Amino acid sequence: MSRPEPNQELLDRARDIRLLICDVDGVLSDGKVILGSEGEEFKTFNIKDGLGIKALLQNGIQVAIITGRDSPIVDNRARELGITHVFQGQQDKVSALRKLQELLTLEARNIAHIGDDLPDLTLFPLVGLTATVADGHWLLRERAHWTSRNKGGDGAVRELAELLLESQGHLQDFLDRFRP
Repeated sequence: MSRPEPNQELLDRARDIRLLICDVDGVLSDGKVILGSEGEEFKTFNIKDGLGIKALLQNGIQVAIITGRDSPIVDNRARELGITHVFQGQQDKVSALRKLQELLTLEARNIAHIGDDLPDLTLFPLVGLTATVADGHWLLRERAHWTSRNKGGDGAVRELAELLLESQGHLQDFLDRFRP
């Protein structure tokens, strides 16, 4: 399947992004939480998303996680990918966003957020580029600047990463690294 061409307005928004904030359940994972008989929790993460996140970090775009749940699995995955800004158990996602803005001295236009469900809507008016996944709640799909073709946990973040890289002139170099 060919990649859709983004419109100029979207590319202009993406060009200013210096931080991508990701939700976890339903975005970086498929939204399912598997609980074992001993209370252990399992999630699946897509390797494609991980490669996209690493490419963003290598090209000067920070990545952060803001999630309502709290799970050691998320800390492990973030560490694996090099994500240093992780806010878990955030019932008030706006507070976490404000802390990140202050810490990284970023304006709203420099921040993108990808979410999948209603709690993520609180961040939409506060960032420069809003995104959701193909299976995100209809209200997010209606209000987002961009919606992925893939479902959450199935490469949606990678799609957004490639859009950001393209808008900032880094996509071709990223792709060329893997061509023989």
